Amino acid sequence: MTDSIRWGILGTGTIARKFAEGLRFAKGAELRAVGSRSMETAVQFADQYQVPNRHACYESLAADPEVDVVYIATPHPMHKNNSMLCLNAGKAVLCEKPFTVNREEAEALADCARETGCFLMEAMWTRFIPVICEVRRLLREGVLGQVRLIRGDFGFCGDYEEDKSAFLPELAGGALLDVGIYPLSLASMVFGAYPAKVLSAATFGKYGTDELNAVTLVYPDGGLALVSSAIRLETPQDAVITGDKGSIHIHAPFWCAEKITVSVGGSAPEVIEMPLYGNGYNYEAEAVMEAMREGRLESPVMPLDESIALVALMDEIRAQWKLRYPVENT
Repeated sequence: MTDSIRWGILGTGTIARKFAEGLRFAKGAELRAVGSRSMETAVQFADQYQVPNRHACYESLAADPEVDVVYIATPHPMHKNNSMLCLNAGKAVLCEKPFTVNREEAEALADCARETGCFLMEAMWTRFIPVICEVRRLLREGVLGQVRLIRGDFGFCGDYEEDKSAFLPELAGGALLDVGIYPLSLASMVFGAYPAKVLSAATFGKYGTDELNAVTLVYPDGGLALVSSAIRLETPQDAVITGDKGSIHIHAPFWCAEKITVSVGGSAPEVIEMPLYGNGYNYEAEAVMEAMREGRLESPVMPLDESIALVALMDEIRAQWKLRYPVENT
């Protein structure tokens, strides 16, 4: 593997544009190709981000010999098939969160990566930003003692027209998969286990998907996580991890935070500021490239089994609400 790794982006929507911007700050990354469902949108995207190879279909992007790794930036129900298309073409894949719509899809996708021998990771960019790396270091060193409680939320007030895709059931819309994955992933990272008990509730909007939800996770060691997400309500957007020796406050917005406050015992709180370089998406891109250069097939920070477990957890939560997406009925 050379120092320079060539990227392709599958999809041209908002998240694809954010990732393309992030790649500009990722050392050793070369944005080589983009694939869309039409040449017109591929060219528009490519012109904006100076991408040399433009593809009018996803199959053409997957077959591009000048691409080493593909970022999947399509809607949730397309993640599995789009990722498998690229894996079967011998490409490494970074798949936008949520990994897939449900556990069955997640297991099939992970199996495909393992069978093809290609790298695959869910694009949980929060895991790789400096502040969250520092949080993991503090937890490893036992600064908080035994972690007992996590509280976190991600809520924004979306517009039914401007943000319509976030609400539509045919796109696996709703707060849980769109933004609820962030606090759930934080709890998974901290507790490192599947919860022993899950309690949840949700309210549903005009399209039949969850617009506000609250989830309590009870872990085998007695730890608790209280998380919520919303797409029609602005929430504090921060997170707090509390142990028997102190707490870490991850300042808003916690999923791309630049500051934490550490309070331990009777000591004065310590504020740690770690500004983002670039827009933050560059860190996960660099982690993917590092893993590829090392010959890894998955990330130790965001492993496939954990991505499967998180999708399974969201399945369990949705089952409590009796919420199924149309794609699950085919």
